Amino acid sequence: MVSSGRLCLLLLVVFLLGLHHSTGFWIVNVVFPPNAKSRIPSNSTPPLIIVPGKLGNRLEAKIDKPTLVHWMCYKRTDHWFPLWIDLNMFMPIGVDCWIDNIRLVYNRTTRQSSNSPGVQVRVPGFGQTYSIEFLDYNKLAGYFYTMVQHLVNIGYIRNETVRGAPYDWRLAPNENADYLTKLRDLVEEMYEKYQHPVYLLGHSMGSHYVLYFLNHQPQAWKDKYIRGFISLAAPWGGAVKVLRVMASGENDGIQVVSNIKIREEQRMTTTNPWMLPFEEVWPKDHVFISTPTFNYTNQDYKRFFSDISFEDGWDKWEDTKNLTGDLHPPGVEVWCMYGVGLPTPVTYIYNEEFPNVDPVDFVYADGDNTVDSHSMSLCKRWAGQQEKPVHVTEFRGLPHLDIVFNEKVLNQIQHILEGKSDAPEEIDVRNGTNL
Repeated sequence: MVSSGRLCLLLLVVFLLGLHHSTGFWIVNVVFPPNAKSRIPSNSTPPLIIVPGKLGNRLEAKIDKPTLVHWMCYKRTDHWFPLWIDLNMFMPIGVDCWIDNIRLVYNRTTRQSSNSPGVQVRVPGFGQTYSIEFLDYNKLAGYFYTMVQHLVNIGYIRNETVRGAPYDWRLAPNENADYLTKLRDLVEEMYEKYQHPVYLLGHSMGSHYVLYFLNHQPQAWKDKYIRGFISLAAPWGGAVKVLRVMASGENDGIQVVSNIKIREEQRMTTTNPWMLPFEEVWPKDHVFISTPTFNYTNQDYKRFFSDISFEDGWDKWEDTKNLTGDLHPPGVEVWCMYGVGLPTPVTYIYNEEFPNVDPVDFVYADGDNTVDSHSMSLCKRWAGQQEKPVHVTEFRGLPHLDIVFNEKVLNQIQHILEGKSDAPEEIDVRNGTNL
């Protein structure tokens, strides 16, 4: 961490203004999100808990480090400071300090991850919404702000009837048992207070967290405490983009950070291997990564990790591949919503310098520009696997990140919360028509 706060803030503002508003970080980043339009308040406000996607809530750290990666990094802090988003990550030297602070250390023997030596990390605001509404203290990088404000406009109360459930998104759920216990306690607390079963809403990877959580609760508990599960843009079959992220990195438009540099941090999480395209739902001959010497399918993950010199990735994938890979139905009523109609990479083509260069070409399929529609549409299979209804709505022309603040999506969520279970099969966000 370096001490040039004002310069960092200026760089962050310039960076955010330079992004298309649906570009940005791997799962989340909505720049200056639009305000929600006022609605006529409703008396029907069943409790709602929001589970964000990867990178979708703030993290804080406190350090007392035995060694430094650079003499300009802070060695010790007396107070908790922002780790995500940390303005210093936009500085040339600051990014090295940030990576060393946020990185995880994986132990192949215990199959567990730990923080960087001398670093404590905590998740602020569990049960509140501020750490998922804006990812920085300057309120420049918005995420769920527009959705929460829309809910407030129709009668919800922040931190009471609508709550946030942030978590350490570096860790897959097999290493996040305390969080799952806290989530269960929060559901029961809200049920007891409002005497109404709770809706769970997840975005992107957050929906996998919700699925994992529900799969580990008794059906009787779900029947009592859960009204339904609203899923937004979930990569149910995994995300092809993860292969590029781990191979050559993906800065998603953060021009001051190289793809190779950000790759250091991206390889250290256990959630990226977890989100690799699932073996059970992708054709065995589908090529995800193509190079002059080899084409990698989901049968070649071990070789892939070896060839990119990231052997820990294979162990992390083995630890996490069965967490939600079988897509066992959640056992509650589901509203599955996602974008379609946009070209989305499903194959990355590299030259002979793989993996230390960017892809030179892409093969596209239908999707939301981040996750392909094949993966997101797999929730449809639950309709024949559980008694509870499953509703699927495809939003034509809607990008992956925009789904958390798009007005038509917010209106659909409002209808669900007001007890209108039926949902249109398709909505064209370009002209507002139901198809």
